[in-house]
Amino acid sequence: MKERVVVAMSGGVDSSVTAYLLKEQGYDVIGITMHIWDSTDSPRSCCGYKAIQDAQRVCAKLDIPFYTMDTKKEFQHWVIQDFCDQYPKARTPNPCIRCNQFIKFDFLLNKAIELKADKIATGHYAIIEYSDNHNRWLLRKGVDENKDQSYVLSAMTQKQLSKILFPLGKLKKTEVREIAKKLDLPVADKPDSQEICFVTDNNYAKFLIKNRNYQPIPGRILNNQSRVIGKHPGIIYYTIGQRRRIGIASKEPLYVIKIDAEHNNIIVGGEKEVYQKKFLVNELNFVSIDNLKQPINCLTKIRYTHTPALSQVIPLPNRVKVEFTEGQWAITPGQVAVFYDNDIVIGGGIIENSV
Repeated sequence: MKERVVVAMSGGVDSSVTAYLLKEQGYDVIGITMHIWDSTDSPRSCCGYKAIQDAQRVCAKLDIPFYTMDTKKEFQHWVIQDFCDQYPKARTPNPCIRCNQFIKFDFLLNKAIELKADKIATGHYAIIEYSDNHNRWLLRKGVDENKDQSYVLSAMTQKQLSKILFPLGKLKKTEVREIAKKLDLPVADKPDSQEICFVTDNNYAKFLIKNRNYQPIPGRILNNQSRVIGKHPGIIYYTIGQRRRIGIASKEPLYVIKIDAEHNNIIVGGEKEVYQKKFLVNELNFVSIDNLKQPINCLTKIRYTHTPALSQVIPLPNRVKVEFTEGQWAITPGQVAVFYDNDIVIGGGIIENSV
């Protein structure tokens, strides 16, 4: 009997080629699109009605069963609610990581079990393999450095890793596009989905105000000597490292170096002050090890677009302290820090604050 795999179909080229490759490998493939957000106005959305239609067309082309699954309630609870809660606390969350953690690799995995599937698969660019030396499943970077998505998968558990397939991990994006074009898939030239699917215009503040009736509270802008130099319309309009729209005349460019949610203050300073070396990380998940018992030297990545930098990770009660060898730009509370041993994900967690 063929091994059954449920493929999370986003309506994009990556998940479409994933389904094709698995069928070619002899799996009994089922396509499922999770309807997580009512978005129809962006071709780069991965979760709305257009995505469902595209995924259905691909499954028809590949001659595999297709289902939709309404996960709007779960997405609202685990992803959007957290997103809306974090911004007023001066934290910048990564909703894609939470979507992977709680929706794609938790809720979908349980649904796959109901369909008597052995595993689930997605179009992520990363590699999963079992290591006898580590006696556990490992998560590695994808071979395409420009598309590697191991960072957004750092919250995965051993149970999830044992049940998931990433067929694209050893391919480059150009190869995936070529496969889709040769198959004449209807999504072969479709652009990649945007980073945050439910904020189609990238205006997070407007999203909070419109969807959560959040009312920004004006406050003070301080310099690094705690002197009031201006006013701001609300802390949700700012993020660490921001230079534009501060609205204060200065001989030297000013950047946001800290957001004080407790006192509703924005603190600004010079470019050099945006660079920091030390910070704390909590809500930890370790992948290649059971737990961190002693300091380790590794590479740490502090956002999706950040180049991993040399660091030391020091265990503390319920958190770790990270010390970069050199200062890094805009270490931002709420973002995820991921630790690497070369291309192996050691683990990661939520940036708490700089120290």
